[in-house]
Amino acid sequence: MSQVRAIALDVDGVLTDGTFVWGPDGEEFKRFCYLDVMGISLAQRQGFRFALISGEDSPLVDRFAEKMGISAVYKGCKDKAGAVREFMRANDLDPCETCFMGDDVNDIPAMEAVGLAAAPHNAVGAVREMAHFITHKSGGNGAVRELVEHLMAAASLAIEAESLWAS
Repeated sequence: MSQVRAIALDVDGVLTDGTFVWGPDGEEFKRFCYLDVMGISLAQRQGFRFALISGEDSPLVDRFAEKMGISAVYKGCKDKAGAVREFMRANDLDPCETCFMGDDVNDIPAMEAVGLAAAPHNAVGAVREMAHFITHKSGGNGAVRELVEHLMAAASLAIEAESLWAS
């Protein structure tokens, strides 16, 4: 875990709780958690790279990526393992330097392509069985923050608010 310097994330079920809401005019809503937002921000300040890999082609993924300054975005992705490999190639990463967090069976190939496979607490059984790290928190409720803190601790990167936000 101490070698991981890049984290690829599924969106629905990992950054969200997997719920979507349709408004009366067909608009779609998703709920993101500020614990995860802060976790990503803290990790980025320590040099971690991020990718978002979603089976959905939602503009909400773009909006989240823009908010977080994540440029590696793969939407409408049916080959998540291929997307993870492309992210690794583009960032000169080895699998042992890359983590993927997923929650459902379509995430398993991507989990197999990296050195560290992670899952939120509420992931489906097959995903939990193959994950190297399972959070105590569920998707959309701080699971990404928990993963980030674990990886930063493994790399001996202190989460010191004063030094992180003073710059």
